[in-house]
Parts: sequence; structure tokens; C-alpha cells
Amino acid sequence: MSETIHRPPTSAGQPDPVAGMEKKPRMNRRTQERLLAIGTPLVLLALWELAVATNVIDARFFPAPSSIFSRMFDLASSGELLGHTFVSLRRLFFGFWLGLLPGLLLGVLMGLFRPIRAALSPLVSGTYPIPKSALLPLILLIFGLGEASKIVMVAIGVFYPVVMNTASGVLQIQSIYYDVADNFGAGRAQVFRTVALPGAMPSIMTGVELGAGLGLILIAIAEMVGASSGLGYMIWNAWQLYSVETMYVGLLVIAIIGYILSLFLNEVSRRLIPWRSDR
Repeated sequence: MSETIHRPPTSAGQPDPVAGMEKKPRMNRRTQERLLAIGTPLVLLALWELAVATNVIDARFFPAPSSIFSRMFDLASSGELLGHTFVSLRRLFFGFWLGLLPGLLLGVLMGLFRPIRAALSPLVSGTYPIPKSALLPLILLIFGLGEASKIVMVAIGVFYPVVMNTASGVLQIQSIYYDVADNFGAGRAQVFRTVALPGAMPSIMTGVELGAGLGLILIAIAEMVGASSGLGYMIWNAWQLYSVETMYVGLLVIAIIGYILSLFLNEVSRRLIPWRSDR
């Protein structure tokens, strides 16, 4: 015998719970954001390819993405692209840490101690607006054409955002936290480790992200002058040879490195600042 299941009638204005269970689950926000992040560049590349195919834009200056990727494959197969990329990443790595550690330490000291802030803040604020690329001739004069000049250029680009954002973050910490640390007899090292650094961490990570991006820009500029390797050299040499596809390959690789750095630093920020990960 077959039995018929009867659902109790629902009053007007009340949703049907069984009908609600039959609906398909909606896509969550993170999945939507990932699809947008992947889909937007693909749509732009497709429009670019279509514009070149229909002669809307000049292929001599804006070659089709298909030809750029073909050139990238050739350079990667020969090992030339990987060699230049490795050299730039090595310089970026050493320059990043050379600028990060002093900037972090000095920023915390400027935020904690008023005399240090009064003495160094004018120097930092006064030299920050100087275009970092304008310092390249002086840096080449001091450090020569070797690796040191490229690493110093990256370090300068990382130092300023880190020191300024760190000092600002420490200053924004409410004084009650320092009072609690004093009441418990915390020394300066403990205040530095347990109050200043955690409290300023959101601003510190903002400075690190800005510094990493600026360091990537400056390493490309530094490699265009007085270098025989690196992505910046590859772009400049391609301009001299009028190899437009190779120029775009260098720019594309730099953009990819920047995007990967952004993802990595966002993950680090999510782990160090878990209370801000849901924003």
C-alpha cells in the first residue's frame, strides 16, 4: 500500500520550510569574488584580441595577446625568461628584507618615544617625496653597477612605506594598553613585543604591501640602467631591438609577480591579523 505524505498547510505570509529546502544553495561571496578575479582579465584579453583582429588598435604597438603568449612560451622554453625572472626575484628578496627590518624597528621606536619621533620625523617626511628613481644616479655612483645598487634601490622603496605606516600604527594604539603594561611591570622589550607590534600590525602590513609593490617597480627601473640581466633589462633591451612582444612579456611577468606577492601578503596578513580576515 502506498502512503501519501500530507504537509500541514502554512498560514499566509509564512515561508514553506520544505519548499525552502528544495532550493539550490547560493554561491558564497568568496567563490563569486574568485570568479570575478579570474573572469575579468580573461574578458579584457578577449576584447584585446578581438580589437587587434578587427584592426581597431594598431598591432605594431598593441600586439595580440595570442602573439604575446606565444613569445612568452618561446622565451620560457629557451630558459631566457626564467633566468631574468630569477635574477629579479633574488634582488627583490634581499632588498625587501634590507628595507623591511630597519623600517619596522625605526617605525616602532618613533611611535613609542617622542624624542626619537621629533628628531627623525622631519628627515623621513622631508626625504620621502623625493622620487626614488631620481636617486638611481647617486646610488650607482656610490654602490657601482653591481648587485648592491639594485638591492639598495629596492630597500629604499620598501623602507619608507614601512617606517611611516608602522609609526602611524603605534601612535594609534590607545594609551590604556601601555598603562596596563606598566602596571604589570613590563619592560621596554615586553612592551615592544606584546603591545606595540600587535597593535600596529594592521598598519604594518599595509606598509609592507605598499613597500613590496614599490620595490618591484624600482627593481625594474634599476635594471634598465647598468644591468645585463633581470626583467627590467629584458624590457629595455627589447625596446632597443623593437621587439614589442618581448616588452609585453616582461611587463606581464612583473604583473604576475606583483599579483602573487599580493596574494601571499594577504594570506600572511590573514594569519597575523585574524580579527580582520572577514572584512
